Amino acid sequence: ALADLVEQAVAHFGRLDALVNNASNFFATPLGQITAEAVDDLYAVNARAPLLLAQAAAPHLRRSHGSIINLTDLHGSQPMRDHPAYCMAKAALEMVTRSLALELAPKVRVNAVAPGAILWPETGKDDFAREALLARTPLARIGTVEEIAEAVRWLIADAGFVTGHTLRLDGGRTLS
Repeated sequence: ALADLVEQAVAHFGRLDALVNNASNFFATPLGQITAEAVDDLYAVNARAPLLLAQAAAPHLRRSHGSIINLTDLHGSQPMRDHPAYCMAKAALEMVTRSLALELAPKVRVNAVAPGAILWPETGKDDFAREALLARTPLARIGTVEEIAEAVRWLIADAGFVTGHTLRLDGGRTLS
């Protein structure tokens, strides 16, 4: 099915210049409540699908000297309480990024964007939680969807000497 998706895109556009793996699944898996199904679900969406899509797209991207961008997460490198399976899956995607950068170079560049807090949930998080997060963020704000899109665009179009890198867009939060 994933290979068919790639072939449909190539048939429609005539070529493939970039693959952006942006799909994600996110939910808590507190220790003691983790199920195999939850782990499989998080891993399938956050790591396995991007790897298999990259494999299907690789021949086309080699021809076009294209680029792959994986959307990871700040929590691919920093743990988050009650989310070990999600963190594991995003860490796997960071390794997929680096591995594919080696495998596909020099014709295809592979990078990742790891957003921090971008969209604040409309329900379930109070103002105290938001203020606590901002206190741990040196730039003292959450990011914007436009900033993430611009980073992806830059990595695809302008960052010709960057591969295997995870660009952390977190307002400096990983520093604190």
